[in-house]
Amino acid sequence: MRSLPGRIFQGWMLVSAALVLLFIGVPMATTLTGPTWEVFVETLGDAEVLGSVWLSMSTSAAAAAIAFVFGTPLAYLLARNEFPGKKVVESLVDLPIMIPHPVVGIALLGLTSPNTAFGAFLQSMGVEIMGTTTGIVAVLVFVGLPFYVNAAKSGMESIPRRLENVSRSLGAGAGATFFRVTLPLCWRYMLVGMIMCMARALSEFGAIIIVAYHPMIAPVLMYERFTAYGLKYSQPVAVILILVSMLFFLLLRSLSLPKGERA
Repeated sequence: MRSLPGRIFQGWMLVSAALVLLFIGVPMATTLTGPTWEVFVETLGDAEVLGSVWLSMSTSAAAAAIAFVFGTPLAYLLARNEFPGKKVVESLVDLPIMIPHPVVGIALLGLTSPNTAFGAFLQSMGVEIMGTTTGIVAVLVFVGLPFYVNAAKSGMESIPRRLENVSRSLGAGAGATFFRVTLPLCWRYMLVGMIMCMARALSEFGAIIIVAYHPMIAPVLMYERFTAYGLKYSQPVAVILILVSMLFFLLLRSLSLPKGERA
């Protein structure tokens, strides 16, 4: 039989867990059940909504692909090397997670302004950031990159160095060792990182409305419909985003489980 302090502790744990689950679950359930079926079906047939969801998905996927291409070398360098200032570099990688979202938009617009050398270069190349799909992707890469780099880095750190050393001792170069040993052993971490990057990109709003209000991604469209029409026409868009987000995290959980535990 548990002592009184033990029962109090157990009760506190259960009540706290229930409150947290209710705090998260009730608003989600309310949103999912809020729109009438007629309004939801009407929204699913709305070309503007479908276009904004597709734009959100495609730009988020592009951001994840860019994070994979350019973030993988950085993750490998951080996982396999010690150097002065490494903690500073790791902090810099994590910085987009911590700073307010509108700051990201202001920073990118400041960097790409025609008044700066880099902005003038982009303009000479015909690359526009403000109010373009390119600008949206740039924002999404910025906010999503830390999630990919950290996940890939964790995967690479989990691989024993001796496996790579054996490969090198057998005559394989650094590149061959990476593609034949490192990549096959940490691909799951990298895929999880890409899903997290894409999920984070899909939810971005604050920086996007500064850099590219148009063309409208789904969160911006939802905000516009809320300010113009209220909950009735913004909730169905929210439902679509919740369902897409749930799909991403179901994939994430599935990939995170050991092979024998996946349903």
